[in-house]
Amino acid sequence: MTSLCLGPFLAVSDPVSSRAFGGHITRKCFPKQVHFHSRSVVFSSILCSATLSVLPELEEKQIFDGEKANLLVRDLRKGFDSGRTKSYEWRVSQLEAIIKMLKEREKEITEALYKDLAKPQLEAFISEVSQAKSSCSEALKELKQWMKPERVSTSITTFPSSAEILPEPLGVVLVISTWNFPFLLSMDPVIGAISAGNAVVLKPSEVAPATSSLLANLVEQYLDNSAIRVVEGAVPETTALLEQKWDKILYTGSARVGRIVLAAAAKHLTPVILELGGKCPAVVESDVNLQVTARRIIAGKWACNSGQACIAVDYVITRKEFAPKLISALKDELEEFFGKDPLESKDMSRIVSSNQFARLVKLLDEDKVSDKIVLGGQRDEKKLKISPTIILGVPEDALVMQEEIFGPILPIITVDNIEDCYSIIKSRPKPLAAYLFTNNEQLKKDYVDKISSGGILINDAVIHVATRGLPFGGVEESGMGCYHGKFSFDSFSHRKSVLYRSFDADSSIRYPPYTPQKEKLLKAIISGNIVQIILALFGWS
Repeated sequence: MTSLCLGPFLAVSDPVSSRAFGGHITRKCFPKQVHFHSRSVVFSSILCSATLSVLPELEEKQIFDGEKANLLVRDLRKGFDSGRTKSYEWRVSQLEAIIKMLKEREKEITEALYKDLAKPQLEAFISEVSQAKSSCSEALKELKQWMKPERVSTSITTFPSSAEILPEPLGVVLVISTWNFPFLLSMDPVIGAISAGNAVVLKPSEVAPATSSLLANLVEQYLDNSAIRVVEGAVPETTALLEQKWDKILYTGSARVGRIVLAAAAKHLTPVILELGGKCPAVVESDVNLQVTARRIIAGKWACNSGQACIAVDYVITRKEFAPKLISALKDELEEFFGKDPLESKDMSRIVSSNQFARLVKLLDEDKVSDKIVLGGQRDEKKLKISPTIILGVPEDALVMQEEIFGPILPIITVDNIEDCYSIIKSRPKPLAAYLFTNNEQLKKDYVDKISSGGILINDAVIHVATRGLPFGGVEESGMGCYHGKFSFDSFSHRKSVLYRSFDADSSIRYPPYTPQKEKLLKAIISGNIVQIILALFGWS
């Protein structure tokens, strides 16, 4: 379990928080060291022997503290205040540079993802590179329309006048990324912030050091470093950044660390977007196409970064009599996808770290759980791999049902009636995603109506996040705010209200002295009743 201490904030232990904060690095430690790019700031306060091989050569010993973080923000604010990031031309130039970067450096990106997570090349391309390209392409295509002022009708009380809502950039924003999709979840928010015309600091996760280092190099080489910077490092660097005043913070990670980020932001009244997680349920009715359902659950669990995703299927609820059929179908399809020995499969990601591996093994080896394993359970500590594992009939008070699993373990809960799923799901914090597999139209409607979650997907898993017309975000414990596509632009913009008036038609009715006749006329105008207005103008009752 991870121990985090963020400066003035409380120390916490959190098995999932290392998605964005490298608190899992607690073993073999070395002195604080850093190296600088000309514009990307790269630090590592705690270097772990497990990641030394992928860290770049250290060039200069310094510490990234609150003073340096303050200088960084002041430098970027100076660039923002110059007005250059607000122009359509600047935004397009940066988005085009990102597209160029994705095309030219795709191989290096997928290689870094393999170093960090053993992520298969195709999975890395589809889930990270391709999604980033899609986000950037949409922004380039729609940006001119997004930036247009929105005309608003005015009332008689301001006649003659015109009004509009003008989207304007917030200023200097901070993006704190995570390790499970370390490239996409870094670049997607940055694309949104750039589209909206902001200056940006990206703090990638040091738990994915190869990707973090690559991001620092790529941003330096391809983007305008007077407005876009990368800060590498661990908890001390993140703490130093959080001490600064930002115009918005987007954090991806655990709910526990999300509270720390929120507390830091509150000191400056800084708005935040929190992309967190939770236990995402998948309810499976017995009327489904069994093979397709099994394949899609696998795609939303084991083929999704080995279950290390905030929207991965966390547990399944199904009818008691249907469970054996579902397990059998999952077993057949898993063997089809990953072979008889999935630990040797090149198509499954590994667990990110030894600490995360140990946490997952602890979940499996709990007395309440170990005898409930019906498939899998094999593990290879050297390779940091755990085979796809299914647990049937796990008790509600087991550890595996008390926290977000974030790994290749799938509990299956059985019920007598499928409607019993509602009380089970509602007994937990609202999830980031909820899934339902059924052909029953009434059940679909009821599920959408009764289950509150960040998003809902019927008859599939995970792929709703690839639909750019839909916002991506949580509710309550699973997060606040949203992004993706136009929602990213809106989240990093302020919608400024503007009313235009001329010096004509300056009626004395609004000015003292307030006579009974003025009162009648004002009340008539406010009511919008034309007859009363005419009567008031003529002094009639």
